Amino acid sequence: MLFNSYIFIFAFLPVTFFVYFYLNKKRLTVAAKAFLVFASLFFYSWWNVDYLPIILSSMLFNYVLGIYLSNQASGDDLSKKSLLVLGIGANVALLAYFKYADFLIENLNALLETDIGKLHLALPLAISFFTFQQIAYLVDSYHGETKEYDFLNYANFVTFFPQLIAGPIVHHTEMMPQFAKTGNKVIRYSNIAKGLFIFSIGLFKKVIIADTFALWATAGFDHAATLNITDAWLTSLSYTFQLYFDFSGYTDMAIGAALLFNIKLPINFDSPYKALSIQDFWRRWHVTLSRFLKSYVYIPLGGNRKGEFRTYSNLIATFLIGGIWHGAGWTFLFWGFLHGMAMVIHRAWGKMGFRLPLLLAWFLTFNFINITWVFFRAKEWEDAIKVLKGMFQGEMVLPSQWHSWFASLHLPVAYGGIDVKALYWSMAALAVVLLFQNSTQMLERFRPSPFNALYAAALFLVAVASLSKLSEFLYFNF
Repeated sequence: MLFNSYIFIFAFLPVTFFVYFYLNKKRLTVAAKAFLVFASLFFYSWWNVDYLPIILSSMLFNYVLGIYLSNQASGDDLSKKSLLVLGIGANVALLAYFKYADFLIENLNALLETDIGKLHLALPLAISFFTFQQIAYLVDSYHGETKEYDFLNYANFVTFFPQLIAGPIVHHTEMMPQFAKTGNKVIRYSNIAKGLFIFSIGLFKKVIIADTFALWATAGFDHAATLNITDAWLTSLSYTFQLYFDFSGYTDMAIGAALLFNIKLPINFDSPYKALSIQDFWRRWHVTLSRFLKSYVYIPLGGNRKGEFRTYSNLIATFLIGGIWHGAGWTFLFWGFLHGMAMVIHRAWGKMGFRLPLLLAWFLTFNFINITWVFFRAKEWEDAIKVLKGMFQGEMVLPSQWHSWFASLHLPVAYGGIDVKALYWSMAALAVVLLFQNSTQMLERFRPSPFNALYAAALFLVAVASLSKLSEFLYFNF
């Protein structure tokens, strides 16, 4: 079930909302929690009910182990650590089996010249997200940083439908207390107004903006045999903006849907294309993933506490893990490596005391992000090389509509069938992400008013009118 679908917007969401608060109004609190878990699992099972036992088993295993770890006597450190290793290993093994088995088999066959058959497993929805969330829960339980929440609160933490499929990657300390809080069990009209406002913005981002850019990105990456410079840059920029508006749109809708239930999800985007460095970018892009990688990968590896060489190694290792988490492929791994190296260069550059002018710093950062997204998007190495070759070695071609404007300048360019609409949309999208408030800032300043109601209604109606062109969110694939 997609957020950008009639059945979610006009059936699942309102029915779940009214039943949940009706049960709470009747003081059937446990029944309300159980219903929300049931509704979330129904939402999850809409794609493929066969994978329901996986999330249920994972949830029960991690809850029981987490409770045991948090209650384990401090003197049993060895057995406690062994249990933690077992728990993390079981979660990673589950993820590896479904997500990376065929990738490993393919590479073993290539390396050893064997012919092991692939498993052709379909990736269970959200497995990357609920696995990371529960690993964090186990680690925090080991350190004694969790409280003994009841199973229904834990189940809602893992399965809560707004964030289940593609994040944000939530932390137990920011979620489970909200499900236990008595004041969240009554309808709050201020949260309904905020939720519908931000949901409408996200829906418009996804359906109107992201899906439009998807047409040009797909044409360039998947269908074009060769690309000239203009087409190649428009292809890369189209994906850069598609990914941003797709994922940030999903996050807005997740935050909005959660607010209807008086649950506040963490911020996941903070105008990342305004970043002035690669470090700044990762503080703004997919904030909850960056938080997880820092807290549960980078710092346990030693962080920056063991000298510069180990710091650089830890940075690269963290981003390699972040890369391969997104997908089972060498292009994802290489994308992670490039970002790890960029973080190393940024740190070394700062150590030497160098600073770039702000405009140059933004220009270099944005273009690095745009270029590395090529590897993130490409299905094969050949697709990435095709786009990059066009970007830096292709023929310069301008839209034929511009010929009359520049003919007198005798520029060394050709004029051809460039999609001028893609060019104008890219320019407009760049202006939007750089010059306007992001949706989080808009939500913070939101006050119920006729203008905000009309603004949200207009975005919602325009988006709903285009829902017949259904498409999945990009991060469903990760």
